[in-house]
Amino acid sequence: ENAPIRKMIENDTLNSLIFWGPPGTGKTTLSEIIAEKSNRKFFKLSAVSSGVKEVREVIDEAKKQNLFSGKSPILFIDEIHRLPMAVEEVLYSAMEDFYIDIMIGTGETSRSVHLELPPFTLIGATTRAGMLSNPLRARFGITGHMEYYEASDLTEIVERTAEIFEMDITHEAARELALRSRGTPRIANRLLKRVRDYAQIMGNGLIDDKITDQALSMLDVDHEGLDYVDQKILRTMIEVYGGGPVGLGTLSVNIAEERETVEDMYEPYLIQKGFVMRTRTGRVATRKAYEHLGYEYMKEW
Repeated sequence: ENAPIRKMIENDTLNSLIFWGPPGTGKTTLSEIIAEKSNRKFFKLSAVSSGVKEVREVIDEAKKQNLFSGKSPILFIDEIHRLPMAVEEVLYSAMEDFYIDIMIGTGETSRSVHLELPPFTLIGATTRAGMLSNPLRARFGITGHMEYYEASDLTEIVERTAEIFEMDITHEAARELALRSRGTPRIANRLLKRVRDYAQIMGNGLIDDKITDQALSMLDVDHEGLDYVDQKILRTMIEVYGGGPVGLGTLSVNIAEERETVEDMYEPYLIQKGFVMRTRTGRVATRKAYEHLGYEYMKEW
């Protein structure tokens, strides 16, 4: 919908951009769409497993594609906040001046090699924008924030997925799935497949609102989209810590989940839906959390 950005994509003048937001909200998909719509080669790297060697291999391949097609390629780096510092420093000169200097050899035989790069567009994706280093963040020309989806948009996504996989689904069932998918297309599509399996085994294959509710209830996904872990977090906060405040590290140990998993995957949705508040002394369960789980709210703040 952004006309200036669309024009830059069409004219091949888009230099670098970064998408940040919750997992499963379409950062990678949107990057692939940009590459497809602009008819440019798409190269993907993972910040977790890629080193200088992998970056150089991708750059060499990008050079060949650039000579062949005449269009600058797109280099996509997922979870870019986790890039090793050595790779991140290589990207600085690559993004600004299209060259990299790498060291070859060790000790007295080591030497610096200067490699000119073809123009390219770097797209970064991250779930934790605050963990990007300031020098790297400053080199991105455009920042795009991916948010949780509205129920109407998710309903359309569910119906489209059902059409592609030739599933028979009612509009009411698609909307129920959307409402219970945490505002995330990836979760909506995953739940749709599980509901389809349930409909084929327990029904006649038709996915209606009744079958959808039965299947999601069996999967411990309630009407607010909270799954077993979400409910476990809230119950632990209420039953063990009196509703809080409780530290994230303490809570993570208690429910046997990694701190990063709780912070990145579960807490953002619980906060946005009003079940949890962050305070200076820790996380606090709200009145809404008590009422949702059937507890009597006795706190006075």
